[in-house]
Amino acid sequence: MLGVGDTFPAFNVKATAELPLKDITIDNVFIDVHNQSYKGKWLVVFFYPKDFTFVCPTEIAAFGDLNEDFKDRDAQVLGGSTDSEFVHWAWRKHQEELRDLPFPLLADVKRELTSALGILDKHEGVAQRATYIVDPDGIIRFAMVTDLNVGRNPKEVLRVLDALQTDELCPCNWKKGDDTIDLQDATSEKPGKKAA
Repeated sequence: MLGVGDTFPAFNVKATAELPLKDITIDNVFIDVHNQSYKGKWLVVFFYPKDFTFVCPTEIAAFGDLNEDFKDRDAQVLGGSTDSEFVHWAWRKHQEELRDLPFPLLADVKRELTSALGILDKHEGVAQRATYIVDPDGIIRFAMVTDLNVGRNPKEVLRVLDALQTDELCPCNWKKGDDTIDLQDATSEKPGKKAA
């Protein structure tokens, strides 16, 4: 699995557009998304196993609820699975909380991106429940994978993005607005000890 410090793989996939259901037409429902689509932005890319399941819509809706917070931090959220763009579209129409989803759902039907990331589940053949924060230079700064049955916490992903964007040392449970660690103060308090 690719991790922190690795370059996020180049990709070019079909996606279901982030438009509200009432604004979608046959001409704008499917879009192409690639690694240069959001040049200069942070990316929050999360993968889930399958459409029309039970845990996945709770996570997708939770990321949707926080979308404006991510946008305020110059970050683009992208969801994705190995389902096709057509299945994504059918699910969005069917699932109430996904109808006005404010970010694209990537369709990695060839499993190229999930394979390049190393998150294609060996037993199920679907994307693992993986989350990445990618900086504007395309470098992975955060990576997390949970069991297929266990949903993630989008608020924690937002907290980590906030911490990464400080470019400072952030202690355990740090949140936006808290003090960061001043390395000079930390090392001067205990002579002979180095902070980490």
